[in-house]
Amino acid sequence: MFTHQMGELASQKHVRFILSKAKEKDSYESVLMEHIRMNGAYWGLTTLDLLGRLDTVDVNEVVSEVLQCQHESGGFGGNVGHDPHIHYTLSAVQILALFDKVDVLDVEKVADYVAGLQNEDGSFSGDMWGEVDTRFSYIAICCLALLHLLDKINVEKAVDYILSCKNHDGGFGCTPGGESHAGQIFCCVGALAITGSLHRIDKDLLGWWLCERQVKSGGLNGRPEKLPDVCYSWWVLSSLIMIDRVHWINKEKLAKFILDCQDIENGGISDRPDDACDAYHTYFGVAGLSLLEYPGVKAIDPAYALPVDVVNRIILGIKG
Repeated sequence: MFTHQMGELASQKHVRFILSKAKEKDSYESVLMEHIRMNGAYWGLTTLDLLGRLDTVDVNEVVSEVLQCQHESGGFGGNVGHDPHIHYTLSAVQILALFDKVDVLDVEKVADYVAGLQNEDGSFSGDMWGEVDTRFSYIAICCLALLHLLDKINVEKAVDYILSCKNHDGGFGCTPGGESHAGQIFCCVGALAITGSLHRIDKDLLGWWLCERQVKSGGLNGRPEKLPDVCYSWWVLSSLIMIDRVHWINKEKLAKFILDCQDIENGGISDRPDDACDAYHTYFGVAGLSLLEYPGVKAIDPAYALPVDVVNRIILGIKG
């Protein structure tokens, strides 16, 4: 499947790129991303793990920084001194999972924070201010599954709410009636996969909508008539894999698109060829290649968005 004409993954350059971004604290880009540093740490560290270089960071330092962002409520903020949110809380749990350090948490406290954000209709709010989105449904379900505490929520209601956000085109929106979007679809399909509820969606109809996201360049977009973006190599591809319709797209062309978005000289992956690189697109580009079984990249779980060996260790208790 992978040929020399495609180019090669500049793994070592990408490792150096991620490590350099982690050290930047005063750059313009770093200041702009201060409030989502927890997410950035998850993207960067998971990239390192997929490339087999998680050993390049100090475990104790990472764990300490993560725990400094936890609040009395049990939730985590995006950085020290920032308010807790369900999204940052999942990233914190995922980071600790990478290092097999979930046991440093009071898991009941974290789970109670997440469960406390479930609403009467089964949906989830992102934080105390009440925004509702199917992203938060996925985040809650994924987080609690990693903590082995899914029974803290009403799973049946959570699944029913997600299904109420399904559209006539087979896709899912952020709330009932919301436009179908690849990012929301991943969240809904991922949550349904984790809860064993994939049989409740029309896989052919959804698969058709997803495979139509591939454009002539081989890249994937998030909605009709939009430009391709490397990040959808994750959102779309993982969804297709979970519903067993990944053979409906041209995987070779997608792999070439991702590789064409690399900065071969300085490392990093951008949204499209020749654009500026960042940790977000570098992670999703490498994760997309992982799903495509690119040589030298560890396998990633399409539902949990963590390396398969990490998920096996946490969910199944299988030690690598």
